[in-house]
Amino acid sequence: MSCSAVTDLLRIALAIGVIMMHDNVDAVVSWTSTNIVPQLLGGLSWVLIMSLAAPVQATPEILAAVDPPTADHSQFEQLQRDFANGREVTRACLDCHTEAGKQVRASIHWRWEYRHPQTGQLLGKQHVVNSFCNNVTTNLGRCTACHAGYGWDGPDFDFSDDSRVDCLVCHDTTGTYEKAPKRAGRVLQEPVKVHGHPLQPPDLGKVARNVGPTSSETCGSCHFFGGGGNGSKHGDLDTSLLDPPPALDVHMSDAGAGLECSDCHVERAHQIAGSRYQVAAHDRKGTGAPGQRRYAATCASCHGVEPHALGSDPAALYQGAKLNAHVDRIACQTCHIPAMARGGVATKTWWDWSKAGRLDADGNPIKRHDADGNLTYWTRWGEIEWGEDLEPDYRWFDGTMHYTLPDQTIDSSQPVPINRFAGNHDDPDARIWPFKMMRGKQPYDPVKDRLVYMQLFGKTEQAYWQGLEWQPAIASAMEAAGLPFSGEVGFTETRMAWPITHMVAPAEEALACGDCHAREGRMAELTGFYLPGRDSDPRLDRWAQLALGAALLAIGVHIGLRILFHRRRRHAE
Repeated sequence: MSCSAVTDLLRIALAIGVIMMHDNVDAVVSWTSTNIVPQLLGGLSWVLIMSLAAPVQATPEILAAVDPPTADHSQFEQLQRDFANGREVTRACLDCHTEAGKQVRASIHWRWEYRHPQTGQLLGKQHVVNSFCNNVTTNLGRCTACHAGYGWDGPDFDFSDDSRVDCLVCHDTTGTYEKAPKRAGRVLQEPVKVHGHPLQPPDLGKVARNVGPTSSETCGSCHFFGGGGNGSKHGDLDTSLLDPPPALDVHMSDAGAGLECSDCHVERAHQIAGSRYQVAAHDRKGTGAPGQRRYAATCASCHGVEPHALGSDPAALYQGAKLNAHVDRIACQTCHIPAMARGGVATKTWWDWSKAGRLDADGNPIKRHDADGNLTYWTRWGEIEWGEDLEPDYRWFDGTMHYTLPDQTIDSSQPVPINRFAGNHDDPDARIWPFKMMRGKQPYDPVKDRLVYMQLFGKTEQAYWQGLEWQPAIASAMEAAGLPFSGEVGFTETRMAWPITHMVAPAEEALACGDCHAREGRMAELTGFYLPGRDSDPRLDRWAQLALGAALLAIGVHIGLRILFHRRRRHAE
């Protein structure tokens, strides 16, 4: 406890003694109002604050300046030529970066596969079902246009071949590198139009001579467009983050911190921090050594575990300490991302595959868009709903994701969780997190009560986008995956949770106390614990009212008696 706090307490004790002994009530009241009340409030504030506030951890600079490159690739002899394809470029890269191929091949970006350390499930794009285009199995030629490699179009792809690693897709700085949309990640060889946008084959020699660190552009070329289009999947990742104002993302804005994706998603030997399969929901370690950050994609790795400053006056000190106390139970994102899809790009909220396959009166495919140009119906896809400036869903989250895979039994009588997670108020590892909850309907096997894979892409008659028949599309995909299928097709409602962690607003636009601590606030769906301002206990309220009434009565009696005895004494004199 500080010296000033001790002094305040001594003054309070002295004041109480004066009040108890003084005969002149009028003088006591006047002196107390001008001297004691401020001291009393100040002393009690210090006691409360100092009991709540732990020593503040110094927050280092978020990131040191990026070191200048030590090599100019435009000067390298092996790059002074034209290249026929991407694999030739990779072989030239490996002449110097001898370990890079091996490192990439050990990453989730290469195999799209992840063995969960907690649940033991084999996850990754190769194995999970999702609520968008369903799966990768038998759709490889289309999906692997976003693979960091060349030619993964079937089960015979050689994952051990370093020359199949695509270096340029992550390290291009020219903005001209294009991969063919439907050719398994191979480099574009001829001009094409994709959704009306012309694409030109890149000059591979020029791109190779101008490689550099990854950027939001290179990361976003895949991650912004997952799930069938710009902003479709995540709700907090879209092209509005390429040049955002500070109000949209205070970290990625050039007028804010000016960060790139890799400033948070730090890498070590091509292993990139941050995973939606195993999230660091509660980071208790904070920053690294002074002036440095840790190898972790968490808020605390830069901002520390007590990120709110403690002001110099009692009110600001109390506010900072109280906010820091929230950090133990509430994720930073919950308060600092007030809405998702708020950069002018909509995100998908509902996808109903059961309505796919419809044709117009002339037997032609149907395509409809809303007023903003978002696709709301397509014969190939079914019915889709979109949203912008959406309030997230809030859940207790311990960081561990469990997935419903096609070899697991489901309960189709209620919405099936494609992924789920544990966590509650009594779990010390859980915090309240914001999520995008993607909802929809997708095929399942009603005999075996299992979710299914489906083949959408391809020139074969089994592909759904060719024949618009579900049974052969599912049978083909399940056979390719070595999984049983009864031959019957039904549709079940599903939901899929996507943690929200981008589009961080400035501090002054964070949620206010009343947004959550209210009966109809954002935490209305979270039950099983007491939340001030939202919950009430009639018994507790009754006891509090009685206690308050008794205290007021005692004060009134005390004042009345003091006044009565004081007047009697004066009358006797």
